[in-house]
Amino acid sequence: MKVCFNGFGESVLTFETQGTIDVGDPVMISGNGKVKKATSNFCGICTGLRNGYASVQMSGYVRTAYTTAPEVGYSKLSASNGKVTADDVNGREYLVLDVDTTEHIVGIIL
Repeated sequence: MKVCFNGFGESVLTFETQGTIDVGDPVMISGNGKVKKATSNFCGICTGLRNGYASVQMSGYVRTAYTTAPEVGYSKLSASNGKVTADDVNGREYLVLDVDTTEHIVGIIL
């Protein structure tokens, strides 16, 4: 890619983890100050793990794996199995800036 969106409006918060989360997983709020791997709508992407805590990027540009490719522009997304997926029925709207169909990676603004 010849342009770069990294660093745009990034905000990262620390949460206690609930269950198994991997770096790169979309996560959802699971309790007071807790997150778990998202099974539907997600609030952010896990960027780091340490001693039962996860750093979660809550805003800004992020690249993450997808299962069903969304369209570039505003698209409704949800999460399943540690990846985002296009979901016009139950998804939340995000701005999709790029879709890499070879690597199955999508770049979105949270």
